Amino acid sequence: MENFDYIILGAGSAGCVLANRLSANPNHKVLLIEAGSKDTNPWIHIPGGYFKTMLNPKTDWCFQTEREKYCDNREMVYPRGKTLGGSSSINGMLYIRGQSNDFNYWRQLGNVGWSWEDVLPYFKKSEDFQFGENEFHGSGGPLAVQEIRGTFKVCDLFMDAAEEFGHKRTDDFNNGDNEGMGYFPFTVRNGLRCSTAVGYLNPVKKRKNLKVVTNAHVKNIEFDNKKADKVNYWIGNNVISVKANKEVILSSGTIGSPHILQASGIGPGELLKKNNVNVVKDHPGVGMNLTDHLMLRPVYKVKNLESLNDIYYSMTKKFMTGLKYLLFRKGPLTVGASYLCGFVKSDPHLATPNLQFHVSPASTDVLGKGSLHKFTAFTPSITNVRPTSRGSIELKSSDTRVSPKIKMNYLSTDEDREIAGKALKITRNIVMNSKAYKKYEPEEYRPGIHITDNEELAKEAGKFCSTIFHPVSTCRMGSDENAVVSDRLVAHGLKNLRIVDASVMPSITSGNTNAPTIMIAEKAADMIIEDAR
Repeated sequence: MENFDYIILGAGSAGCVLANRLSANPNHKVLLIEAGSKDTNPWIHIPGGYFKTMLNPKTDWCFQTEREKYCDNREMVYPRGKTLGGSSSINGMLYIRGQSNDFNYWRQLGNVGWSWEDVLPYFKKSEDFQFGENEFHGSGGPLAVQEIRGTFKVCDLFMDAAEEFGHKRTDDFNNGDNEGMGYFPFTVRNGLRCSTAVGYLNPVKKRKNLKVVTNAHVKNIEFDNKKADKVNYWIGNNVISVKANKEVILSSGTIGSPHILQASGIGPGELLKKNNVNVVKDHPGVGMNLTDHLMLRPVYKVKNLESLNDIYYSMTKKFMTGLKYLLFRKGPLTVGASYLCGFVKSDPHLATPNLQFHVSPASTDVLGKGSLHKFTAFTPSITNVRPTSRGSIELKSSDTRVSPKIKMNYLSTDEDREIAGKALKITRNIVMNSKAYKKYEPEEYRPGIHITDNEELAKEAGKFCSTIFHPVSTCRMGSDENAVVSDRLVAHGLKNLRIVDASVMPSITSGNTNAPTIMIAEKAADMIIEDAR
C-alpha cells in the first residue's frame, strides 16, 4: 500500500490550490485524487465554451435535484465540474469575493481568523490582478483576474437605466463593499479560462513529490479509532487503497464531501444504517444546511439592438465572432455566462445589498438546454444572495458512484418568495420604465407584465428559475453541535481529517462563491502547514 503525507480528495477549486501549496515543500508526499478526467477538452479553456461543458457528462456530473415544490415541482439540473479544476473548469469565471460583512459575520459566530481583515490577504495572495497590486488586489498570484473583453449595447443600457433609479456604478466589486453596477471581472488570462487546474496545478504537476490520479472515484475513508487512516478509491472496477501519514483532506465540494463522509460512516446515524453503512460517528449536521443562490431569469425582448440570439442564428455573425476570437482574443467567446453585474437592495433600509444581477445578452427557455430564442432578447437574471431556504445532501446507497439525493428546498420560506417578487419588480422597473430602453420598445416576455403580486411572481419565476451554481455549507464551520468542522477546518470528533471547500462556509457569501472557495483553500494550506510543526 502506498503511503502519502497528505491525501487530497477532489481536484477542484480547493483541491488544486492545496496540491500546489502542500507540495511546495519537497518533504511532503502529496496525492491528489480526482474522479473526473484531465482537462483536455478544448471547450473548457475557451470561455464561451461554457455551454459546451455544462450538462456534458464528460465534464459535468449532471446531477439532478429532487422535485422542488416551489419551482413548479421540477427536478432541476445541477451542474458540478467533473474534471481537473472541478467547477472552476466549467463555471462562468466570475470573480466576486462577497461583502466584508459576510466574513465579519463568520468571525462573529466564533470562527477565529475568518474576518474580512483576516481573509483579505489570502484573496490577494491567490490573485494576479490585471491592473496590479493595491490595497485590495494582489499581483503575481496563480489566479488571473481580468476585465471583460467583449460587451453588448443592451448591457451598457442596463447600467444607464439602473442609474436612472439611483443604482450607482462601481469599478470594483471586490473591496468589501460590492454595491453598484458594472461589468464582471473574470478568471480569464488573455481570453482563456484560468481554472485552478490552469493556475495552480499545471505549473507544479511535474513535482516528484506530487502524484495526481484522474478517473479515480473515492469509495470511502477508513478510520482507525476515529483517526482517518486510509482512502479507498476505484479505478474502473478495481479498488485501490492508500494510507495517510498526516492528513486526509476532503475537497470534493458541497455535494461530494458530505456524500463521501456519509459513505465513510460520518453523518446522521439513521440515514447511514438505512444504507447499510457502519456508523463511525453519528453526526446530524453532515449534509444539512445546504444553501444556494437561486437565479430568477426574466426575459425581455427588445428592438433595434443586437444580442447573442442574433449571432446564434447568423452564419456570418458566427464566423466573424470566431475570427475575432482567433485573431484578437476578444468578443463573446472570451466571456462566460454573464456580462454585467449589479448589487442592489430589495429594501432601502437594508445595510448592504441583498440582490445580485447577472445580466446576459441572450435568452433561452431553460439554461443549458435547447437553443436560444429566435427573437432579440436579453436576460437580466437576479438572485437573492442571502436566502433563508435550506436543503440537504443524503446518500442513497453505500456506493458513492450512485448520486446522492439533492434537496434544495428553493423558495420554501415566505421571506425568500417575498424577496423574489420584489427582485423581479426592481428588474421590471429598470427595463420597462427607464428612458434608456424606451426607444428600443422593451417587452416583458416572462414572467409577464400582468403579474404584480409578489407571491404570484415567485410562483411564476419558479417555472424558469435555476441554480446559479453556488452550493455551500453542508459541512459547515462552527463550534455548535451541528457544525462539522472547527475554525481550523478539522472535522469535529475525528483525527487527521480536514474538510477544505465551499461546504465549510458557515453561511453563504453575498455573491459568486468560487473566489471565496479558493481563498478558503489558501488559508487552509497555511493552517495545515502550521499544525504539522
